[in-house]
This record gives sequence, C-alpha cells and structure tokens, in this order.
Amino acid sequence: MAKRLLTHTFHVDAPSEKVFEHLTTPESYVGLSPIVVAVRDVDRSEPGVIRYTAIERFRFLAGWWWKSGITHDNAIEVALHTDGLSVYGEVRSPGGIRMAYRFSLTPDGTGTRVDDRLDMTAPWFLIGYASGEARKVQLARARILAQRLSTSPA
Repeated sequence: MAKRLLTHTFHVDAPSEKVFEHLTTPESYVGLSPIVVAVRDVDRSEPGVIRYTAIERFRFLAGWWWKSGITHDNAIEVALHTDGLSVYGEVRSPGGIRMAYRFSLTPDGTGTRVDDRLDMTAPWFLIGYASGEARKVQLARARILAQRLSTSPA
C-alpha cells in the first residue's frame, strides 16, 4: 500500500463553534465536497461517533465532444468523531482506498483557522489518482466552507 499526506490551512470568517457545527453535520458535506452528491444511513447511536454513507460522483471521458461523459457513483463509509474543536475520522472506499482525516479548528480573531489533514493509503496503482482527487476536494472544500459560513455581508 502506498501512502500520501495532504495538508491545507485556511481561514473562515465565522466563529469556531459555527464551523464545528457545520463540519459535524453529515448533510453539510453535500456540495461542501464537490464530488459528494448524497448522504444516507446516518447513524448517531454510538456516543461521540457519527457514521454515514456518502455518495461520491465521478465523471470520466467528459469533454466538449461528450458533455455528460460516464458517471460512477462511489459509496464510501464515513466515521466522524470529535475531540474538543477537532473533527476527525476515517473513510473507507472501494478499491482499498482508506483516508484518515482531521479538521483542527482554532479561534483566530473573529474567525477560525482550519488545519485540514488527510492521510491516505491506497494500492500503488491508485494512489496518484486518489490523492489527486482528494487534493482537489480539499482545496475546494476550504473555499466553499469559507463562502458558506462567512459572516461578512455579500
């Protein structure tokens, strides 16, 4: 198995508690992660853990010549935990792709500093593709989260 570590630090113009609440609500990930199109089977029965299935939609062979391309819906199992102002967990995806993630939130003036960390493992022939897609999602998530929770007037 190959490994990759992806980190990104960014600022959200919203109080840490508001960011924490958003990141601990599974339904918030629809659109927050640009490839997540649905969340189902949310289970809050275990104290301190939220388990759910997220549906990622991937497009292949799309272009000006074939707008829709081919889509593949990938069901991933997610476990979400909390520790203070940190949200962390594990993702299990088909193909042997595993990802541990952590969002560490730190009050920063009137907003929040977010340290986003993804630890990925995957078979050597998938790690490049998987980590490339994860990096795109990680950077988009920072922008989308900041837009969603900004306390500044538009």
